[in-house]
Amino acid sequence: MARIDLDLAHSYKPKPQQDSDYALLPLKMCFEDGGAYALLGPSGCGKTSLLNIISGLVTPSQGTVKFDGVVVNAKTPQQRNIAQVFQFPVIYDTMTVAQNLAFPLQNRGVAPDKIKQRVGKIAEMLELSGQLDLRAAGLAADAKQKISLGRGLVREDVSAVLFDEPLTVIDPHLKWQLRRKLKQIHHELKLTLVYVTHDQVEALTFADQVVVMTRGRAVQIGSATDLFERPQHTFVGHFIGSPGMNFLPAVRAGGGLAVAGCALTSVQVVPAASGRLVLGIRPEYVTLAEPHAPGAVPATVLQAQDIGTYWLVTAQVGASAVGSAGPTTVRARLSPDADIPAAGAAVWLAVLGPHSCFYADDVLIGEAPAPLRMNA
Repeated sequence: MARIDLDLAHSYKPKPQQDSDYALLPLKMCFEDGGAYALLGPSGCGKTSLLNIISGLVTPSQGTVKFDGVVVNAKTPQQRNIAQVFQFPVIYDTMTVAQNLAFPLQNRGVAPDKIKQRVGKIAEMLELSGQLDLRAAGLAADAKQKISLGRGLVREDVSAVLFDEPLTVIDPHLKWQLRRKLKQIHHELKLTLVYVTHDQVEALTFADQVVVMTRGRAVQIGSATDLFERPQHTFVGHFIGSPGMNFLPAVRAGGGLAVAGCALTSVQVVPAASGRLVLGIRPEYVTLAEPHAPGAVPATVLQAQDIGTYWLVTAQVGASAVGSAGPTTVRARLSPDADIPAAGAAVWLAVLGPHSCFYADDVLIGEAPAPLRMNA
């Protein structure tokens, strides 16, 4: 295992001139030894490029990669002692499951009794014990990917195990089981694991720390609670959550605050910054309020959907929202026990409170930005 320090930028163009020329904009990041991390973001955000730079498959065009303080830019994945699991199974079809799991250890001259012990342990963790003597060619795609996971985890001496969307080929009902298994394996083996995914559920359930990326930039690193409660960037608020965070235009003038064109009364939570801002509030924290209640705005209900465990109410706020061309849509997750308004109803929604966030130029204000450092 190793501590991994990144101080780099990367472009696939020989002479990058602007931000759009970079696959990865300049970043500094530290992965602590023995931690479980996820790189989360939409397709094209740079997460796989970052993973391949860590592994040694790609050399950064600028900066350094350090393992335990040693620059490894020129070293191959083998020299870095990296194990990598890809999106699709990488196995030997002519070998049995046991032979596939043993192969990385045999290549390193590990003693046969040690190989048998290690293969048995990993097979048990991945629920492959009953298939050890079967040829890999005859197995289903999810079983083959389990073998790939096992081949990555079987070595005890790896600096890190890197996963590039490894559950893509797995049936949906098995994904939860494998995520739970990976979490269990991390706790037992204490390996450094870095997991790439575009699925927020995978990232938040697997990793202790999540790196949220967009357009080649790491915009926030934190726990699931950090990302949900205090998104450092509007993209994080939008990308994390189902549905994502509501964003309403806001203006502070003097001691007052106007949200979506509505002047709020008796405001307790007021940002220090003045001028045009954006108010962010999760649907989980939007509630029905009495008319003219502090921190509440008038709205018209567009739709009320019964999701089962909650109602999702979509409403329109502000006939001519400040800083926007028209009204703003707000979503609220309400308890099934609440008095749910019908479409077309006029309501007041509380949008300002302890869970509200304010943004200027897409960045959270009122708090010092968190460093790009992850603790195991």
